[in-house]
Amino acid sequence: MSSFSRRAFLGGAGAATTGAALSLAGATFASAAEIDRALARTATRAVRIGGTTLEQVATPSGAAGYQRLLSGPGWPLVVRGELAGPQTGRDDRRTGLASFVQFTDMHLCDTESPMRFEYLARWNGAAHRPQETLTVRGASALVERVNAIATGPYTGLPFSLVMATGDNTDNHEQLELDWYLTVMSGGRITPNSGDPNRYEGVQNSGSAAYWNPELGYQDSYKAKGFPQIPGFLGAAGRSFDAPGLKTPWYTTVGNHDDSIEGTLPDLGLLNSIYTGDRKIEGCNDADAAKLAAQLQHDPAGAVLQLGRLLTDADAVREITPDARRKPFTTKEFAQAHLNPAHTGAGPYGHGFSSDAVASGNLYYAFRISDSVLGISLDTTNAAGFADGSIGSAQLSWLEKQLQAHSGHWYDTSGNAVRNGRGGDLIVLFSHHTSTTMGNLLPDPRHLFEKRHDGNELVALLQRYPNVVAWVNGHSHENRITAHGHAVPERAFWEINTASHIDFPQHARIIELADNGDGTISLFTTLIESSAPYATDFQDTSDAGLASLYRELSFNDLYATPAAKLGTALDHNTELVLAKPGR
Repeated sequence: MSSFSRRAFLGGAGAATTGAALSLAGATFASAAEIDRALARTATRAVRIGGTTLEQVATPSGAAGYQRLLSGPGWPLVVRGELAGPQTGRDDRRTGLASFVQFTDMHLCDTESPMRFEYLARWNGAAHRPQETLTVRGASALVERVNAIATGPYTGLPFSLVMATGDNTDNHEQLELDWYLTVMSGGRITPNSGDPNRYEGVQNSGSAAYWNPELGYQDSYKAKGFPQIPGFLGAAGRSFDAPGLKTPWYTTVGNHDDSIEGTLPDLGLLNSIYTGDRKIEGCNDADAAKLAAQLQHDPAGAVLQLGRLLTDADAVREITPDARRKPFTTKEFAQAHLNPAHTGAGPYGHGFSSDAVASGNLYYAFRISDSVLGISLDTTNAAGFADGSIGSAQLSWLEKQLQAHSGHWYDTSGNAVRNGRGGDLIVLFSHHTSTTMGNLLPDPRHLFEKRHDGNELVALLQRYPNVVAWVNGHSHENRITAHGHAVPERAFWEINTASHIDFPQHARIIELADNGDGTISLFTTLIESSAPYATDFQDTSDAGLASLYRELSFNDLYATPAAKLGTALDHNTELVLAKPGR
C-alpha cells in the first residue's frame, strides 16, 4: 500500500485491506490509487508522500572529495502566505482543481557531436558534464517515477498532463529531438551517434581534462575520487526500451532547442560541422578563453574562431560523420511533434498544430482542467545568447488570451474592466524566467518587431487577476517568487524548477485547490527519478546507470549543487493566493 502522512482522519474513518478491495469510512475501493484519492478528499492533510521528496531525498554521505549519495529524510511542506493569509480549516474544505507535472531542462545530449564545446568547461561548467552520456536514461527514469506516482499528493487528482518547459535537447540536433520524443512517448532508443559500435567523444580521448571512465590513468576527475568503470561507455550507448509517459504531455521550447549550444544563432552556416567528421577535443588555454568570451559577447567572432580551431590537427579528432546530427529548424521542431509515431499518451501534436508548422509560432493555449487554462509561451530569441524575451505579436496574442479567459482585468490606467463571462484560473509556462528575459536584440525571424523583457511581462500578468502562476526553467535552480505583494488581487506566483541534467535533477508536481474561503492554494512537490539512491560502480544495468547519473551530477567538478538546490521556501510548498473575483 502507498505511503501516507496524516495529521488527522475524519472521525470514524479508517483504512483496511480485505481481499482485493480497500475500505475507507464505509466506502469500498478497488485499488490503492482510489483510496489515495479518497483520503486526499476527505482527510485533514491526508497526503500520499510515496515517491516524492516529502518521503525521502538524495543526500550526500561524505564531507569532501567524491561523495556517495544515499536516501535522506524527506522535506516538509512549507506554507507561504506572503500573498494571502492561510485560513484555518482550509484542509477540510479544500477542493482539487488540477494536478500536473513540470519537467524542465532535460538537455538530452549527443556527447559525440562535433558541435560541442567540452574544452570550455573551466570557463563555463555547462560546456561539459561527466554525467551527460547518461541524460537519456536519466530522463527515462524520471518518466518511470511520474508513471508510478500518477496522482497529486494533496488533491489526489490524477495528473492531467506533463509539461516540459524547454531545453529538452542540448544542441537542437534532430537526433536529440528524436530521443526526447521517444523518452516522452515510449519506444526503443539507442543513445549513441556516429559509429554504432564504439564511443567517439571526449570521455575516451585520453585527455586528463575529462573523466575517462574506462581508462586506468589519473585524469583530473579521478584525482578527485571519480571511479574507473570498465564497460561504462558501451553500456551508456546501449539500446533500451523507454516506457514513455502514461499521461498526456506538452512541450515548451527553450534556447537550447533553438540555437547552437543555447548560445550561438543558427543561420545554417555550421551544419557541415554538425554532420561532419572532425571534433575539437581540446585547445590551449588562450584559445579556449578567447572562444568562451566570444560566445558571451561576439557570436560572429566565435564562429570564425571555431573555423580556425578545426584546422588545428592537435585539437581535432576524426570521428564517424552522422547526418542525424543536422540541427532542426523551428518549423521542423513543431512538425516532429506531429509525427504519429510520437503521439504516445497524447495529445496529437503535444500543443503544436499544423498552423505552428506553417508559421513557426511555437506558442499556444490549452486546457489543464475544466477550470484551469494553460498558456505556453516561446521566450527564445534566435539572435543568440542564452537569455530570452518576447515579441510584440506574441505579447498581443497573450493579452487576447488573458482577456478571453478572465472575468475582469485592469487597464493600463488601473481601471477595472469586466467581460461578464466569468473566467478560468490561468497558468503560464515558459522556458525563461522573469529575470532572464533581457535579451532585446532583434530576432532574425521577426527583424522589425519590438522585443519585450521580463518586467513588461510581469506588469501585464499583474493586470489579470485570473493569472495564478508562471511556471518556468532555464536557471537550473529551484526558486519560487511572489509577485504583487502590495495588491493581493494582482498577485501571482512564479515557480522556477531545477534542471534534470544538473543536480538536484528535480521535476515538480503542481496542484491547484480551492480552499472554500476566498483563497486558493498551489502545492508544489519536488520529485526525483525512480533510480536507486545508492550506486554500485559494477552495475551498468539501466537502473544502475540512471542511479550513477544522479551521483555524477552531484560530484561534477564545475557544478555548484548548493546554489541550484534552493531553500525550503523553494521546495515542497503550499502557495496561498486570493481567489480572483468572478
